[in-house]
Amino acid sequence: MLDAIREGLALDREARKQLDEMAELQSRYQSLTAREREVFALVTKGSLNKQIAQQLGTSERTIKAHRAQVVLKMKADSVADLVRMADRLGVAAHS
Repeated sequence: MLDAIREGLALDREARKQLDEMAELQSRYQSLTAREREVFALVTKGSLNKQIAQQLGTSERTIKAHRAQVVLKMKADSVADLVRMADRLGVAAHS
């Protein structure tokens, strides 16, 4: 019976950890501006800076600045990190 209680407590700890991580991720995403969210979605879709700039009607230099802010605010180490975050958040680019 003690083993079952320990297992239940371990499962509860893991569930709470995952909820906390998701809340933190959502908080970071909410800190992005509307334009940064657009850039985030397009970057994680695999679009290049030049393509994003054309799609959003701005310069490639501006997209690079937005992209840098997205990486900073989301605390990502790579585009692969951003893709995983987008997947967890259910963020998809508008095509």
